[in-house]
Amino acid sequence: MTGLALVAWPPAPIRTGRLTLRASEARDRPEFVELLASPEVRAHLGGPRPRDELERVIPEIPGQRPGLFVADLGGAMIGTVTLERRVPERPGRLSPDAGEIELGYMFLPEAWGRGYAAEACAAALDWCAGALPGEPVVLCTQTANRRSMRLAAKLGFTEVERFEEFGAEQWFGACSPATRSG
Repeated sequence: MTGLALVAWPPAPIRTGRLTLRASEARDRPEFVELLASPEVRAHLGGPRPRDELERVIPEIPGQRPGLFVADLGGAMIGTVTLERRVPERPGRLSPDAGEIELGYMFLPEAWGRGYAAEACAAALDWCAGALPGEPVVLCTQTANRRSMRLAAKLGFTEVERFEEFGAEQWFGACSPATRSG
């Protein structure tokens, strides 16, 4: 199986109309803490984590791993986009072997409603299509997360199945580079 581990990381920064997708830097640490401690951001992601715990455990340069992009607006981090292999033990898969690339994203509440997540995710999906040609990408979100459901549709994801996980109904969808509407 080809994978993100075989792709040179980090890639050159990706520029969109308004954003830059780039590797994480030390200056992003306060925003990583904020994302993970925010009740709004984490409402459909298992809830916020204690800020004091995050201050202790988040490294000086957070998020340094293949597949994690920082969404930068004018020199400031406003969110993250991730492309990571889905854990095969979790429900939701396209094939019995699972391990598909899963799109994830978190944006600070002040960035919501402006189209930044759609812009950043579309750019990350385009990058993935070039780096790993032909690989489908999956997305899983709670059905209660209406914003995420709208974004999935906008990005060209179609429903594969629904299931119960983490005490809530989950929507699992997929898109292929050939059919993605961006």
